[in-house]
Amino acid sequence: MNWQNVILQNFAPQVTRFTIVSDPDSLLLEESLSQAIRARGFDVQVYENSIQFRYLYETSYRPRWEAGEPIELVLIVCAEPSQVEQLPYDWLAQARRLHFSLSGLFPDLNYGMVAALDRSLLDRLYQAQETQRPGKLGEQASRDFILRHVFEIVPEMIQQPEDGLRFLLRRHYNRLFLPPMLEAHLIQVLSNKPAFAEWPLSQILPDRQAFLAFLQERWPIYLEYAAKDMALKEIPQNYTLSIPGPELLPFGHNDVRIYIDNLFVEGLLTPLENVRSQVISKSWMAVGIQQSVSANRLQRIERLLGMLEQNLPSDLHTHTDWTSFALRWAECSYLWHNMADGEKKKFQAAYQRLQSTIAVNFQGWLQKRYGGLASLPGTVMVNHVARQMRSQYEQDREKSALVVIDGLSLAQWVELRQVLAEQCPKLEMDENAIFAWVPTLTSVSRQAIFSGRAPFYFAASIHTTTDKESALWAQFWAEAGLQATQVAYLRGLGDPDSFDKVKDMLASYSPHSIGLVVDTVDKIMHGMQLGSAGMHNQIRQWAQQGFLASLLTLLNQAGYTIYLTSDHGNIEAAGCGKPNEGATADLRGERVRIYPTEELRTKTQQTNFPNTLAWKPVGLPANYFPLIAPSQQAFIAFGEKTVAHGGIDLEEVIVPFVKLKTRTV
Repeated sequence: MNWQNVILQNFAPQVTRFTIVSDPDSLLLEESLSQAIRARGFDVQVYENSIQFRYLYETSYRPRWEAGEPIELVLIVCAEPSQVEQLPYDWLAQARRLHFSLSGLFPDLNYGMVAALDRSLLDRLYQAQETQRPGKLGEQASRDFILRHVFEIVPEMIQQPEDGLRFLLRRHYNRLFLPPMLEAHLIQVLSNKPAFAEWPLSQILPDRQAFLAFLQERWPIYLEYAAKDMALKEIPQNYTLSIPGPELLPFGHNDVRIYIDNLFVEGLLTPLENVRSQVISKSWMAVGIQQSVSANRLQRIERLLGMLEQNLPSDLHTHTDWTSFALRWAECSYLWHNMADGEKKKFQAAYQRLQSTIAVNFQGWLQKRYGGLASLPGTVMVNHVARQMRSQYEQDREKSALVVIDGLSLAQWVELRQVLAEQCPKLEMDENAIFAWVPTLTSVSRQAIFSGRAPFYFAASIHTTTDKESALWAQFWAEAGLQATQVAYLRGLGDPDSFDKVKDMLASYSPHSIGLVVDTVDKIMHGMQLGSAGMHNQIRQWAQQGFLASLLTLLNQAGYTIYLTSDHGNIEAAGCGKPNEGATADLRGERVRIYPTEELRTKTQQTNFPNTLAWKPVGLPANYFPLIAPSQQAFIAFGEKTVAHGGIDLEEVIVPFVKLKTRTV
């Protein structure tokens, strides 16, 4: 038994059509458990407020129950049973009620320590509890038990610099989430050890970007040290350390080298230029030296293709496995689209084979798991971004700006990131990835961003372009208590003249929350004739003109925390034929077509396109039925090529989510 099965045994199908669960610790939102409940045939909804769920209940459930449909609904209320009792009587009167909590699952461990853990880690803790049987533990004993058995961290074993560096690399490379109370404990314990007295642990342990900067600044120092041992001379001598701490780190230790190697391959560290040494170029350190742009690109893409093929997720993996993979695939795609045709020949077969395998695996996973993503805690989907911003505002009244770059894929974000790093060297970019709404259309996914909700809730405007975004954005923030004058929205940005619109707005008043749409990338895409490689080239040229760097600098100087994302990505696609249906489809996109009834969609699919996908309308309004073109194909004439969006390839669905700030030192 694991903890999920303890809960899952309460969800036998065909027992009751409506179950309300008191879940104060959000246990049922854990991804594998949520998926397992859905796999048993249950619809799962998370209660946010009475008005929102009443609308859903009256339109999607009560009429179907009255018509005799055997739908079984689980409503998760993240509150104690006493608060559940405040729900409307007509729901409570017909529902079975359940209650689950961490204190019930982990009675011997300190509640506060367990509650701080990411829910994905509870399985390790439950297994440790069942095998170790530790008995009743207090706060400190629970903390040590969790560090040892969940994170495999034993502070007493971290004694030497190589131990500490290995721990930090493991923590940040794997994006291992440590609760703040555990971080504070480790900082205190390690800082008292002589080996780490000078280490800026309070900066580099919690902050991934600070840690990467810490490594980057010390890499040339290590090369100089290595070169002296090898009697070499041509090593840079001038260093500026913005992050304090020891100058020389044990990069060459066997347990450290593998992480450093991967950080350079994946583009998280930048190779050092102007180091001309045949000895170093033939050693393990060569990956961190810019021998030539072409040579480094070839070396990195060869390594990345091998790493990606070995670590390709399947339908058994989690959404975080896929977003981590997508970030690495984006680095590989960025390199690929910047290679000359002659350079591509060596890797073309491997790249295309991997891209096809990714599409098969990802689409299989998406069809099984997509339905549960919207209810997961944290920032998982694009409509969660506004939720995160509002949570931060409610906590500390933080001013925030959301920059949506319409149509930007993860690989194209890498293109922008390279230019921004040159134009704004002090800009810190905390990079992550999130899921767009399917179908990956602007009218669906971008409205989801600015409304903070699933498309089901803006059915009236889902067939329009983006006319309602300003109103949706204002309404979202009104629910947080902001007045109309405290919220701003601008679109059509991206050319030099449009920068003045933002500048004038900030000069006239200082809103708490700003939503900005930069549509240049989408315009480039819809006019693209040269495929993805040509699109990368034009995006780079646009970025070099400086609009985005100037915009981010302006917002930062005005005191805004900046969040950058995209509504969808894009992919190069070849024609699979264009349906001739007249007015049958409500929307006739290149990668997706939308039908008002399931019958019309089925007729088109069976008659003309048997290899297409009839997408289950998850989170979409009634009478909205997408038919999605096969991977890397589009509803255009045979033989034609395009760069498009709307489908469910990884390049369209997983998009960048970046928090930006400027280093003050």
